[in-house]
Amino acid sequence: MSLSSEPVISYLKDNFVCGTRDITNEPYCGLSGRHEVWGNAVNTTNGAGPHNIQIFVLNPDGTVLHCLPGYWNSEDLITELSFAQKVNGLYTSTMPEAEKKHRYVQMHLAHIKEHSSAMVSRSHMQGFDQAFEAKKKLATTDTIANLAAVKAALASGGHIPDSAFKTTDVIMHERVAKQPFMPYNQFDVVSFSDYGKTKYDKNEDYHNVYGRVDMQAARTAPELGINRNANPNAASSGAGGGQPLSYRDYLRRHGIKSR
Repeated sequence: MSLSSEPVISYLKDNFVCGTRDITNEPYCGLSGRHEVWGNAVNTTNGAGPHNIQIFVLNPDGTVLHCLPGYWNSEDLITELSFAQKVNGLYTSTMPEAEKKHRYVQMHLAHIKEHSSAMVSRSHMQGFDQAFEAKKKLATTDTIANLAAVKAALASGGHIPDSAFKTTDVIMHERVAKQPFMPYNQFDVVSFSDYGKTKYDKNEDYHNVYGRVDMQAARTAPELGINRNANPNAASSGAGGGQPLSYRDYLRRHGIKSR
């Protein structure tokens, strides 16, 4: 969901009760490498891997206040968690239900304009996800900001400009706004998390001593999630295929000798 660092760790500890749920066999689940608890953690762009992780922010009664797809920068995560607390204030108010839902939508859409330029720059969709949306879902996707630019690039075989796509922070708020104060068990995660390719993995645990991915090892790495490409290493049960990376292998790859 984010890198384990301050101040987000303290913010979560002081303001939220945190938990996890295994989504391995859910219809919206993607595919990713298996990551050991002692393995590497690396930074990436906001909203990367939306099929693999969804960060729900709930009221104690299970009502969805906010949801973030995929990975989020720790600074930006705090921004969104703080916003969710304001949404919770609206939810617990004595305002009529219909008015609450109307304001919920307004708050989420208005918050897009409050995002810092740094947050927006960290929220550009991955290039392979952009290509997937343009080539596979052009007629149905809501992730494109400039349809004419995308069509022109596809027709000419040229590069699709990054600016032709909405940033993931915009996609997130627009989609959450469509489900105001929805109970967690009724929230449509399928449509919410549906953008880009279903597989996302940065092979963090297979970086060698030079900081590059050991591609030979990564190709045979075990995977978790729903296998839509018949990869024999993938697992739909959550157990993982292939051989899990041992701690000794991990140290060796990083140039550290162990007994």
